[in-house]
Amino acid sequence: MNLVLFGPPGVGKGTQGERFSSENSINHLAMGDILRAAVRDATKAGQQARTYMDSGKLVPDGVVVSMIEDRIVKDNTTGFLLDGFPRNVAQAISLDDMLAHHHLTLDKVVFMDAPEEDLLERLSGRLICRACGFGFHRHYSPPREAGRCDRCDGELYQREDDREEVIANRLHVYRDQTEPLLAYYKGRPGFIRLDASGEMQAVYTALKEAVRD
Repeated sequence: MNLVLFGPPGVGKGTQGERFSSENSINHLAMGDILRAAVRDATKAGQQARTYMDSGKLVPDGVVVSMIEDRIVKDNTTGFLLDGFPRNVAQAISLDDMLAHHHLTLDKVVFMDAPEEDLLERLSGRLICRACGFGFHRHYSPPREAGRCDRCDGELYQREDDREEVIANRLHVYRDQTEPLLAYYKGRPGFIRLDASGEMQAVYTALKEAVRD
């Protein structure tokens, strides 16, 4: 099974995608993780990306697609779930062309959405451990001791891009980019629009049912 999971920041793509991929033994391809790994491993695409990142520029779509292609071609015996990619129509078109070149198709495209006030609450409450990187949430999954990680006792902090004023801008940019992407996929066989505003387990159950229909 090959899937795309997309939606606004804070909607739960990473959490739901990782769980679904694990339970169904398919590759969870999160764009942020792929980018960091490619740069760390100094792959050809990673070296290209680093030149842009070091100069403060956005990594071009072609380089991003190359990274995705490397991972898909390397190990696609069980299928994949793309999380955080594509981000715009140009990337979606390039993805379709790349998959066709390798005689692959998308079985499902899942658009997860939730009201903006819910997204703001989810994102602004996130806390990350400086030592091990484990995540908590002030309201939904708080640490046992305020400011300390349950796993390693490291210091918890809030990422700069999870502050309310930054989140509002991220959501504005997302809405601008996603409307045409949503139109690109809507109406295609396998397209699913999923209400992700509910409790985490309920959303996951809905995701499983929708994908398996």
